[in-house]
Amino acid sequence: MTLVYIVAGEASGDILGARLIAALRAHHPELRFAGIGGERMAEQGFESLFPIAELALMGLLEVIPSLRRLARRLDETVEDIRARKPDLLVTIDSPGFTLRVAERVRPLGVKVVHYVAPQVWAWRPGRVRKLARRVDRILALLPFEAPFFEAAGIPVRFVGHPVLENEPGDAGRFRAPEGTRPLLVMPGSRRGEVSRHLAVFGEAVSLLPPDLQPVAALAGPVEEAVRSGTASWPRTPLLVRDAQAKRDAMAGCVAGLIKSGTSSLECAVAGLPHVVAYRVNPITAAIVRRLIKVPYASLVNLLTEREVVPEFLQENCTAPKLAAAVERVLADPAPQRAGFAEALAKLTPPEGRPSEAAARAVLEVLG
Repeated sequence: MTLVYIVAGEASGDILGARLIAALRAHHPELRFAGIGGERMAEQGFESLFPIAELALMGLLEVIPSLRRLARRLDETVEDIRARKPDLLVTIDSPGFTLRVAERVRPLGVKVVHYVAPQVWAWRPGRVRKLARRVDRILALLPFEAPFFEAAGIPVRFVGHPVLENEPGDAGRFRAPEGTRPLLVMPGSRRGEVSRHLAVFGEAVSLLPPDLQPVAALAGPVEEAVRSGTASWPRTPLLVRDAQAKRDAMAGCVAGLIKSGTSSLECAVAGLPHVVAYRVNPITAAIVRRLIKVPYASLVNLLTEREVVPEFLQENCTAPKLAAAVERVLADPAPQRAGFAEALAKLTPPEGRPSEAAARAVLEVLG
């Protein structure tokens, strides 16, 4: 039977992988799957070669202490692919690991589809030529990515963004203490993100009006870090863990303090006014600033070509600035919500749901 080997490197890739498996099976129930994934892919009967949490790393310097372990896992993954001889390799996001896997297995003659275009268009455009030697097709989430990669000779399919498939939240299921206004706090799904964001987010919350009740979202690999890190906050947060509970919280909260990334788009889908922030190691930041080619970090802002969502990056990510921005957003949320609608309209694929579009593109490569 046809074997599709999938390598996902973090929580968002795990969700993409699970939806892709379900969509592929809807067309071809006989397909087999192997590789690396997390909880959501396990729900599809997928057995991971090793825990996905070992790959959930971010930043240039932040990865250095784990390089030896990552190299072992890379070797292990390549050897598993060599032994299993899959018909297709689907690598999902996390290009630092997944595209190294793709490069190593190219001599084996395995076709490679990379899901989620690497953001080389944002900060390392010269690397696109190397990418062309590693993959047979890219599945792009953003409409402006296809022309960039096609110009480098890489076949691309715009499949739409997975946030459009999220089940809508139910504000009625979400319960906050009487007389409070719930504020969603999302510090990230990687250990480094939580360590850099949690303290400043907690300080910002302490500067906000006392009726704002923090609601902290937990992500699998960093759940305990968030639980312990928020335990000392002056205002004890409500904790939400599973995906539907987070969406209910997005529907029921009045505003959000969000780590820049996919979480911001999820808030946009829910219509939740929010502020985004991001910090990395200072040396990493200095390197990235020399390479960055785009004016915004938030995808909502990139899609609308203006600052719909306030951004506070690196040294600007301070508690007083975050707290003041949250209050401004609370005072007048209408402009943000109009910007959300504009951005999300650009993320819709030409036909069907994003996972279905991705499955069709994968099946085309499989032949």
